[in-house]
Amino acid sequence: MPIYEYQCESCQHEFEALQKLSEAPLVDCPACAQPALIKKISAAGFRLKGSGWYETDFKSSNRKNLAGDGGDSKKSESKKSDSQPASKGSTAA
Repeated sequence: MPIYEYQCESCQHEFEALQKLSEAPLVDCPACAQPALIKKISAAGFRLKGSGWYETDFKSSNRKNLAGDGGDSKKSESKKSDSQPASKGSTAA
């Protein structure tokens, strides 16, 4: 179940709520009991890594590794080293 962040427009009270995706958004503030809650937009707390995801398989090589993760940099280094001998061999021949 995802955790949603809410803020009351009346008293500015902020809190988090664990809710199912199918549940309706909360409306009443637990602090002031006014129907003035708004759901805040927040970033997800996880990252999808490994093969099969957009960041590792389909991004251009100069845009990978935005978070500085060491696992993906090894992949890009091996690709560079594989392409370097081929380019040297083609220029020598």
